[in-house]
Amino acid sequence: MAQSVWGYDSDNGEQGSGPPGGTGLSPAEPGRRFLCLYPSGPERWHENYPLAKGDKQSPIEINSKDVRHDSSLAAWHASYDPGAAKTILNNGRTCRVVFDDTFDRSVLRGGPLNGAYRLRQLHLHWGSSDDHGSEHVIDGVKYAAELHMVHWNPKHGNFAGALKQPDGVAVVGIFLKVGKTPKPEMKRILEEIDNIKTKGKEAPFQHFDPSILFPKSRDYWTYHGSFTTPPCEECITWILLREPIEVSSDQMAKLRSLSKNAENEPVNPLVDNWRPPQPVKGRIVRASFK
Repeated sequence: MAQSVWGYDSDNGEQGSGPPGGTGLSPAEPGRRFLCLYPSGPERWHENYPLAKGDKQSPIEINSKDVRHDSSLAAWHASYDPGAAKTILNNGRTCRVVFDDTFDRSVLRGGPLNGAYRLRQLHLHWGSSDDHGSEHVIDGVKYAAELHMVHWNPKHGNFAGALKQPDGVAVVGIFLKVGKTPKPEMKRILEEIDNIKTKGKEAPFQHFDPSILFPKSRDYWTYHGSFTTPPCEECITWILLREPIEVSSDQMAKLRSLSKNAENEPVNPLVDNWRPPQPVKGRIVRASFK
């Protein structure tokens, strides 16, 4: 059975290294910090971060029979400025695209959200083979990968402030499924993989509108949860899209060609950077569709 790697670079804990609201990313150091703190898997994260055993942890398994259709859930809308895209990087834990979030230039609205949330970054989780890799599981189905678009609520002042609030962050999750008609838009990200093969590599990544990655259907599930990396803050409104996008097996292999080690270290494939599903603990998952 595939095991997930532990402590891959946090999308949350490492963000405080830059100016408030900025994208001050330190690609190499955070991974090293978690390396020191996590000599074992996610099942021991709570020893250093008690929230990892909280009541609203992510990811979860969604079972259709337990989902509640909510006719009051509105459609969601993304308005992204292609000029906000800045860089793509390999931090040894994931492949990430970083966006300028110093003002409301790329925002998510609607759905279960109140107000506009600013796009900060997108990243992916994937497995060591095509039959697993997603963090959320749908009716027992694991997808090959899961893409997360991370947004934060500017009413809380900055990203660090948003992490402390239950309505601080909104993440759009998109499943990637291996199929015969891969989505051509994924090519833009995958073309850059060769420039960020090893941990700590960063390359310019400009004029990119991530909304091209959305599937045709806007149907979604939503629930309140957490980041899937320590400190596992419970500040996220999840918007998980029902329809996966297709990628090819070759495209998945390209992601797996990344190394979690630096350039001067032995190649160590970056795979299985997912956290296993966490207990639902009475939370209600709502659906925008019947």
